[in-house]
Amino acid sequence: MSRNENRGGIPETEGIDDLPMAPATSASSAPAFSWSIPTEFVKLPSRGDFYPQGHTLQGIDRIEIKYMTAKEEDILTSRSLLKEGVALDRMLQNLVVDKTIDLADMLVGDKNALLVAARATGYGENYETSVTCPSCNETDVFEFDISDPNFTEFESAINHHNIQRTENNTFLILLPMTKVTVECRLLTGRDEMRILKEAERKAKKKIEASPTTDWFRSMVVSINGDTDPLSLMAFAGEMPARDARHLRIIYSEVVPNINLTQTYECPKCAYSADMEVPLNVDFFWPG
Repeated sequence: MSRNENRGGIPETEGIDDLPMAPATSASSAPAFSWSIPTEFVKLPSRGDFYPQGHTLQGIDRIEIKYMTAKEEDILTSRSLLKEGVALDRMLQNLVVDKTIDLADMLVGDKNALLVAARATGYGENYETSVTCPSCNETDVFEFDISDPNFTEFESAINHHNIQRTENNTFLILLPMTKVTVECRLLTGRDEMRILKEAERKAKKKIEASPTTDWFRSMVVSINGDTDPLSLMAFAGEMPARDARHLRIIYSEVVPNINLTQTYECPKCAYSADMEVPLNVDFFWPG
C-alpha cells in the first residue's frame, strides 16, 4: 500500500504533511465551551393520583426535565420523525431526566404539561400566533402567556356533576338522552398514537375520517356494564349527538389536564372569543 492511500484504498490528499498543524492539546485541557444544562421540575395535573399501583408515576406529582438544546431542535425538524408523528414524544423523552419513565404510559394531560414547560424553558414564556378576526377580517398577532398554565379542577368537576370514580380510575358518566351509563378511562400517550395511526391508515386508503368515534372507542370501557368490543364500537358510532356532546364536555372537565384557553379581543372591532394553544410541533417555533 502506498503512503498516500488509506486502508480502504481511497487516495488521500497529496501534500497533507506540508499543511500547518493545529497546536497539540493534552487530554486534560479544558474544552473551549462548557455549559451545564439546567433542569426544572414540572408539576403534573394528575398529581400521580390516577396511575395504578406499581406504575412509575404512581404518587409522583412532578417530573424533572432538562432545558431544550439544539439536539432537541434536530429531533423536531427530523422529516422521518415528523412523518411518523413521533417527533414531539421523542423530543420529550430526551428531556425527561428519569429514563424509567415511558411517555407512552403517561396520561395525556401530564404529557401536555411537559410540552408547555419544554416550550417555555426553550423559547420563552410567550407564544405568538397570527389571528384573523372572524367579525371584521382584521389580522393581528395574539400572544399567549404560557408561564403558568392552569390545571383543570377535576375534583370539583367530579363532585359538581356527581360523577363516580371507580377503583380502577375510570369514570361512570350518565348520558342525558339515552340514560346509558358509560364507563370511561383516561387516555395515555399510547392511545394518542393509536388514534393518530388509525387516522393515517384511513387517509391512505381514502376512507372517510371518523375522529370523534375513534376517540370514543378508545376511551369507553363499558356501556351499562357491557364490555363487549362489538357493542362498544356500535354505540360509539350510533350515540346521539346530544349524548356525544355531553360526554365530551364532562370528560374534558373531569380529566386531569392543563388549561391554556385565553381570551382574544380584536383591537379593531372589539370582537372577543376564547382561543386555545395548539399543542403540536408548530407550538415550538417562536413567532
